Amino acid sequence: MSSAPIYPILMACRINFSLRCPSSETPRFGSTCRLQNPSSSLLLNLAPASSSSSNPKKISYSATRRRSSVAVKSQMATEEKLASGNRMLVFVPPHPLIKHWVSVLRNEQTPCPIFRNAMAELGRLLLYEASRDWLPTVTGEIQSPMGVASVEFVDPREPISVVPILRAGLALVEHASSILPATKTYHLGFSRDEETLLPTVYLNKLPDNFPEGSRVFLVDPMLATGGTIVAALDLLKECGLDNKQIKVISAVAAPPALQKLSEKFPGLHVYTGIIDPTVNEKGFIIPGLGDAGDRSFGT
Repeated sequence: MSSAPIYPILMACRINFSLRCPSSETPRFGSTCRLQNPSSSLLLNLAPASSSSSNPKKISYSATRRRSSVAVKSQMATEEKLASGNRMLVFVPPHPLIKHWVSVLRNEQTPCPIFRNAMAELGRLLLYEASRDWLPTVTGEIQSPMGVASVEFVDPREPISVVPILRAGLALVEHASSILPATKTYHLGFSRDEETLLPTVYLNKLPDNFPEGSRVFLVDPMLATGGTIVAALDLLKECGLDNKQIKVISAVAAPPALQKLSEKFPGLHVYTGIIDPTVNEKGFIIPGLGDAGDRSFGT
């Protein structure tokens, strides 16, 4: 049996359910997972329980209108408790559309135009999930056709920065402007040595310094060995950002990359469509979806 990762893998859900699992194993969703009320979000820590008891633990969740109330009787933890620690968090949103587009991307028979569209749709959904409770807003009152209404807008004076890693990152952020009302886009280009698997920067369009309080989405579809994403994060930190100002968006992630990120960037948040089990000797995620750049652009 493979050992569980040291970084917490979290399910950013909108569900209310009761989950039963043995304390000696990593929790798994089973037939006892019942979707009921899509009204609030919660996080599941999938680290294994430390107790050696063979009795199953019952973890009950009850949703409220704005925030989940979570009773924890194992290694599960509330969002507040996890956020208070200086740990990297990995979010795998269990939305059926995310699973659908990941499945389209996996299919080797998917043609280039459909593959690129699927990558863009997946990116739209992941950005939506990652931007929850993260966008600066302004409140006020406006006149509707029927009366005065209290309103809340995303603040256009504080645009979110989006940094796609070329080439494949361009496809994943293609619909970013349809999700985020105000964005600035900066580009990073890396090439990878096919023998050493080490990245080399060939394009850097980052600003010298990001304004104080900036929020940045760093987008790389494939988190495989972790070399490229680590190099990109190092460049962002040189521009004045700390780990908690950055969220990583990826289509597929693998343990080697997540392990490196966890060790080097505590407090970082990673949003991914799925986590695959391994990387082969050529640095490709298995089963993965192949070369995301080649399949997106038909080369």
